[in-house]
Amino acid sequence: MTTPPVTRTEQVYEILRSELLNGVLHPSQKLKMAGLTERFGVSQSVVREALTRLTEQGLLVATPQRGFRVRDLSVEDIAELTETRVQVESLALRLAVERGDLQWETGILTAHHRLERTPVTRDDGTVSEDWSARHRDFHQSLLAGCANRRLESVATSLRDGAELYRRWYWVLTDDHQRDLAREHRELREFALARDADRAIEVLTEHIDRAPFLLIAYAREHGVDDLNPHAPPAPHDQAQPS
Repeated sequence: MTTPPVTRTEQVYEILRSELLNGVLHPSQKLKMAGLTERFGVSQSVVREALTRLTEQGLLVATPQRGFRVRDLSVEDIAELTETRVQVESLALRLAVERGDLQWETGILTAHHRLERTPVTRDDGTVSEDWSARHRDFHQSLLAGCANRRLESVATSLRDGAELYRRWYWVLTDDHQRDLAREHRELREFALARDADRAIEVLTEHIDRAPFLLIAYAREHGVDDLNPHAPPAPHDQAQPS
């Protein structure tokens, strides 16, 4: 039986998304339509639809007459996105600590338990998609008690926008000994203890660490030349201890 076109599009989309998030496709790399149609054995319309979905998610950039390419590794964008995430998520977490009820506390415990029981990487060393989903759920559970859906929505959108940078950080930097489990335990403990100041301190370091090292990588390899007026890297506290 012939595979329906929508299914073929989904297959192409999932493969390319995985390659983007796991560093198989590199920053600024062009994606040639002819090569992809031959590789997957599908029509150009199927490939174009998959590429368009990835563009809408901010993983690719579409340029008229020039096709699709992987998003640039931009020092300026990483720094601005990180600064905004810290401000927005800190505000949401403080409100959650102040307003969160028993359901909020239970949600944090449940999400953390699932995260802790899910391996971070697959056998091939790439980030597990299951872990990535559990990680997203845990961070959403921390902010869920803020009782402000617009604020939650902005925080979620910013976190999703940082996903590609987080994956590049994992692939490009040598920080695989990082104790992520400890960081998540501390976030859980301080949030449930209603210690907003300590919870925000840990959250800030947690958010800052990946972009700090990714910016260092970008500058070491000359990517900073693309953004000569890029602002300083995130806070010094993000440096590995």
